[in-house]
Amino acid sequence: MRAKVRKRLGRRGRRRLVQGLMVACVLALVPATWMRLGAGDRVGTTADAPEREVAVVFGAGLWKGRPTPYLAHRLDAAAELYRTGKVKVVLVTGDNSRVEYDEPDAMRTYLTERGVPDGRIVSDYAGFDSWDSCVRARKIFGVDRAVLVTQGFHIHRAVTLCRSAGIDAYGVAVDEPRDATWYYGGARELAASGKAALDALFRPDPRFLGPEEPGVTEALAAGGR
Repeated sequence: MRAKVRKRLGRRGRRRLVQGLMVACVLALVPATWMRLGAGDRVGTTADAPEREVAVVFGAGLWKGRPTPYLAHRLDAAAELYRTGKVKVVLVTGDNSRVEYDEPDAMRTYLTERGVPDGRIVSDYAGFDSWDSCVRARKIFGVDRAVLVTQGFHIHRAVTLCRSAGIDAYGVAVDEPRDATWYYGGARELAASGKAALDALFRPDPRFLGPEEPGVTEALAAGGR
């Protein structure tokens, strides 16, 4: 009799565990689905991108002081947007919270090596995450329309967050091979989408806001001379 009761309780416990995991998976997918719907049809390739004055490139890590392959591919796409006249200025936004780690300057160097004039590149040294980058682009650098450049697994979140921050954003999704890094990035998006949904809902100030900077305005004005 006791054995039957234990067996029944064991089955019930396993069933509840499976049900709990299913609910957790659904809850994890809701923010990511909302991000995708929020971006709508505002995502495409460099060829699809509309003409906008500014491209925003999000940081994606350094390796021995140089952009990681994923970041390099984002910068290649931004350089193509500049060469084809789709954008006039590139705003590079990344992490410079430590003296020995400077994403924006590494991004600037990479772009100048590929023909983008230094005067057409503006650096945001406090883009510590996607929400901070979007808010700072709008409030600090005065960007209200932009082409965003990042990988496909991140682009819907970037577009939705920048739209929530007040930017009319179009996203260029950089293609990548389906390797371990790509799958890791996709899995990471499930967790990041939860925070992003809260950011879009409550709209907190970035970790560092600071005074307005005229870099984008000055670069655009210099380009018209």
